[in-house]
Amino acid sequence: MSIQSQTPGSPVRGSTADIKPKGGENSMKRVVAASFVGTTLEYYDFFAYSTAASIVFPILFFPGSDPAIGLILALSTYAVGYVVRPLGAAIFGHFGDKIGRKNVLVTTLLLMGLASAAVGLLPTYENIGIWAPILLVALRFLQGIGIGGEWGGAALMVTESDKSGRRGFFGSLVQSAAPTGLLLATGIFTLLTAVLAKDAFLAWGWRIPFLISFLLVAIGLYIRMKLAESPVFEEAEKKAEAKKEEEVKAPLVYVFTHYKKSLALAVGARIGSDIAFYIFALFILVYGTEQLGLPRSLALAASTLSAVAQMIAIPLFGALSDKLGRRPVMIGGAVAGIVYSFVFIAMLNSKDPFLVVIAPAIGLVIVAAMYAPVASFIPELFPTKVRYTGAAVGFQLAGVFGGGFAPLIAIQLILLTGTGFSVAGYLSAALLLMVYCVYVAKETSKIAMTEAGKLTAKAE
Repeated sequence: MSIQSQTPGSPVRGSTADIKPKGGENSMKRVVAASFVGTTLEYYDFFAYSTAASIVFPILFFPGSDPAIGLILALSTYAVGYVVRPLGAAIFGHFGDKIGRKNVLVTTLLLMGLASAAVGLLPTYENIGIWAPILLVALRFLQGIGIGGEWGGAALMVTESDKSGRRGFFGSLVQSAAPTGLLLATGIFTLLTAVLAKDAFLAWGWRIPFLISFLLVAIGLYIRMKLAESPVFEEAEKKAEAKKEEEVKAPLVYVFTHYKKSLALAVGARIGSDIAFYIFALFILVYGTEQLGLPRSLALAASTLSAVAQMIAIPLFGALSDKLGRRPVMIGGAVAGIVYSFVFIAMLNSKDPFLVVIAPAIGLVIVAAMYAPVASFIPELFPTKVRYTGAAVGFQLAGVFGGGFAPLIAIQLILLTGTGFSVAGYLSAALLLMVYCVYVAKETSKIAMTEAGKLTAKAE
């Protein structure tokens, strides 16, 4: 195991500096662009659905029920996309570790984009009855499968291609795809609700954000098809052939057998940031409008501003994680999030338009500190031969317990207690778990990707 200090701009020993992929050599700009643009489009699709689940689906796909029940049913379809993410991570992680990262990324983009576009073509409950929500859930299932495999490949293409010792920064650009996708989705919904009458929006306007996916998929495919394979993956393949190492036939089984601790730390290190992202960015669409009676336009504007703030903050914290290490940045963000969660609810409860608008923005800047290093921190816990599977499954399992059930738990806490401070307590508990897991993990920022995973394997 070799760990060496590095300065920004200098290659890490064991980096990709001398590795020439057989499919041609990727420039870092091309890799970052392909990963960022493709992942942004997938998150756009995902958040377009999330936004519609809060403001449209309860009316069009679950009519006739109590408004609160309709919202819970709509958000349950939202949760389906999270629950199946680990399945997508396992499926695409398997092929990503066996045949490479690039082709898998093309497949996930197609699956996610076409499923999202199909939502825009769905007939509603008024047209086909119970089949409408059934088809909606089926498409959400496919969305979850696609995005379950997406993040791991995008993060690995960037971190395995870096030659400068700036994996934290470049990996954070993949993380920027989430707020960028949120910005696009909420921005388009904000525009449509502003320019269309309510009847027109419910009749056909809500379909536009989903149908745009057809165009976005074409753009993403064009960029990703030009990528060469990850150099670290190809180098590992060559070394395995030269040494005649036994092939890992089932990467998922191998991860659960040899990297249980790494997997557990990956899950625990991400759950808190996932819940925090939902609470600070999307919770206002439900709590602010349903509980506090705030205008929906104000809530959408707040979510949009928060996405811009996080887009700016993520690369800054990613770069900071290269200088200070992954752990100090992530733990600092988690501690700040615990304190701010209670301040956040108080700001919303004030109903002051200025405080309501800036509250989510401050929250997502704090989340950026927890979230930015994740694209390098989690892949660094696993070796190349099972890195796609380990990183993807760890990341997406956390999503089930974090983002997947966070909306439902938050709503139930509000219904049971009548106060948003119960949600702040829920978030704080998750962030305490994150602090523990990141503290227990080894610092990985100075480990070469060719050596990553070996230190954690010895500890298990």
